[in-house]
Amino acid sequence: MRILTLNPGSSSVKAAVVHDGVAVGWAAWQSDMSRAVVDAVERWPRPDAVAVRFVHGGAQKAPVLVTDQVIANLDRLVPLAPIHQPLSLDVTRQVRALLPGVPVVACFDTAFHAELPDAAAHYPLPREWTRQNRLRRYGFHGLSVQYAVRRAAELLRRPADELQLVCAHVGAGVSVTAVRGGRSVDTSMGFTPLEGPAMATRSGSIDPGLLLHVMKTAPMGPDELADALCLRSGLAGMSGTSGDLGEVRTAAAAGNADAALAVEVYVHRLRREIGAAAVSLDRLDALVFTGGVAQYQPETVAEVARGLGALGVRVGALERSDADRAISASGSAAPVLVVRAREDLELARGAETVLADLGNEVHRARTADRSEVR
Repeated sequence: MRILTLNPGSSSVKAAVVHDGVAVGWAAWQSDMSRAVVDAVERWPRPDAVAVRFVHGGAQKAPVLVTDQVIANLDRLVPLAPIHQPLSLDVTRQVRALLPGVPVVACFDTAFHAELPDAAAHYPLPREWTRQNRLRRYGFHGLSVQYAVRRAAELLRRPADELQLVCAHVGAGVSVTAVRGGRSVDTSMGFTPLEGPAMATRSGSIDPGLLLHVMKTAPMGPDELADALCLRSGLAGMSGTSGDLGEVRTAAAAGNADAALAVEVYVHRLRREIGAAAVSLDRLDALVFTGGVAQYQPETVAEVARGLGALGVRVGALERSDADRAISASGSAAPVLVVRAREDLELARGAETVLADLGNEVHRARTADRSEVR
């Protein structure tokens, strides 16, 4: 089966063609998103299906075939993921128009976390707010973590359902997830992707009292505050740069004290979340890093890992590499792995599952019709 995968980011679209579980084509566009979808559709032969990544799926626990009703439901979630959700919706609408008759499947980052234990999923808020179970912790980066867990199991040569892992997705967005038996049991992102460690342009977790103080004294409305927290905070806000970690490190090396502090805060907050995730497990079978920073900024991974002595992990000298690999040193209490982010493969897997289920439903319906005729 040939699946076209489309992975919209905050300002880019990545596309891949996955044929029977193997990626056979890849491309990315940094601007003109509408043209990117047209280019992706025209670049490769007509696919059997298209899989689109959505950051937020609400209560969805698995990928779904896109219908008009599904699009309407996902549109209601835009306020909870304002950077990514609108672009995913635009991409979905466009690809349905360009490829009529080709099934389009929506795959959700939140789905991997849909069965978080109650203690991890609930906020300590008035029950009249939370009774409908909508004001809860959803978690994100699920597609990336799901693949990282699968790949870590291969590298460790152990079944995924036997492993207890801490997975850190470290890119422009940053999150840490505790995984037990292949399931998310705690994660740093919550109701929105703002919670957790500091990120490229996102603040991460902030004392809500501080935000109330800013809103009263600035004064500042909710839209302006959301813009500041999502787009003008994190590494960008602290350093006065774009928020790209490589740029921030370059500025720090050139003597920019604000940039140096931004890196220190970024590393510290990530370490803290890894430690928090570890105590949601009975043991630590491996610490897994994935995402663009993990792949292309090995010095950051090393800096984070070397500050985790309380967990007993040890790493050696690291070099930049595209290979999935163990980076732990002799004497480490648990393996430390770096796994390339492959959301394209997870998207394709989700689409294949949906289509297989649809095929089974059609087969059962036809069988039932024949039985009734007899």
